[in-house]
Amino acid sequence: MAGGGVLTQAIDPASDRAVYRQIADHLRETIARRRLAEGEQLPSEAQLMEHYGVARMTIRNALRVLLDEGLVTAEHGRGVYVRSRPPVRRLASDRFAQRHRKEGMAAFSVEAAQVGATPQMDMLTVSTARPPAEIADRLRVADGAEVVVRSRRYLLDGKPVETAVSYIPADLAEGTPIADPNPGPGGTYARLEEQGHTLARFTEDVSARMPTPDEIKVLGLRPGVPVFHLVRTAFDVDGRAVEVCDTVMAADAYLLSYELPAH
Repeated sequence: MAGGGVLTQAIDPASDRAVYRQIADHLRETIARRRLAEGEQLPSEAQLMEHYGVARMTIRNALRVLLDEGLVTAEHGRGVYVRSRPPVRRLASDRFAQRHRKEGMAAFSVEAAQVGATPQMDMLTVSTARPPAEIADRLRVADGAEVVVRSRRYLLDGKPVETAVSYIPADLAEGTPIADPNPGPGGTYARLEEQGHTLARFTEDVSARMPTPDEIKVLGLRPGVPVFHLVRTAFDVDGRAVEVCDTVMAADAYLLSYELPAH
């Protein structure tokens, strides 16, 4: 049958799991085992109905589960396809290496190059404002103090994948390229290091949650796709917090990769 003979499992009538969820489980496993590749079409509704011996609505409910999970996309009049959106491998131990900044590349550009994608940035604003209390605590700035705020959206091959808002102490940013829309090669971190604030370490707090309505719109998220919420603090060699970046990432676009010492 069409679909490369990928349908090999049958409904378990003794299971207490709903039939449409069993079918969704089978299709999900087929995708996970790469018997259906990215961009490949799933068997049609008619083929699925024939294989499982169920009604069309049962098949549609199963496919809706996969659509809500972001595993597949539906093209009107054509069919349902395995979603083609390879994840960016976000290697935390390398993305902020100084050698990238010396080459004039910011972290997002480095990651885009690794997957052969074209990086873009839009929705850029630069302003001066009082940061949220949590950000002020991380930056260790006085209550009521203003900081320079850089907000932007990142895209790969025209597809939105994350938003980021950076908060930099005013005494480090005002009157420098950091306060300009384009901070120059290597980005904000390169400019901070030119001022003598050599970066020593970063801390990152990562959580996962469902997106807000605004995040769904800005990131173009499909139903059921969660986001990573990552808050990073950059410290210089003197232990000063020189930037906090509040990032929201489409979870289906990223693989978070960490290399940890064993000592």
